[in-house]
Amino acid sequence: MMSSHRQYDDEPHEAVASMGRKVCRVCDDFKSWRKNKNEEPRSPSCPLDREELGRNTWSFIHTMAAYYPRKPTEQQQCEMKQFIESFSKFYPCVDCAEDLRKNIKLNPPKVGGRVDLSRWFCEQHNIVNLKLGKQQFDCSKVLERWKNGWKDGSCD
Repeated sequence: MMSSHRQYDDEPHEAVASMGRKVCRVCDDFKSWRKNKNEEPRSPSCPLDREELGRNTWSFIHTMAAYYPRKPTEQQQCEMKQFIESFSKFYPCVDCAEDLRKNIKLNPPKVGGRVDLSRWFCEQHNIVNLKLGKQQFDCSKVLERWKNGWKDGSCD
């Protein structure tokens, strides 16, 4: 049975599993991984699992968008589009990457400025949250969350 997942070290998942080695953590869905997970806390020096990868990725993506120029040059806009396109091809969670590529076709990235890009990524994150049964984030507060800090001063 061929896996739909790819691995960048050119070693197919089925071959890895048949050799008695662990399959890619970021490629396994969280529920399956959780069933097989040892209940002892694992070392922070271990590879990220799918949930950790997602959480860390969204933190990076939202922060990057929050610091994107308010009025980017045409070159910066082109580079951001290229980044998003490349990101959607090389993201280690293959299912996640495929979903992102589909979403990009349906709703191309808005790279006209910081607010537009931040909202676009927030909308993409909310699509994932909906799929996972998680709460939606109010995208009108994305810069407050990822750049300026909450108005109540709790981040000061």
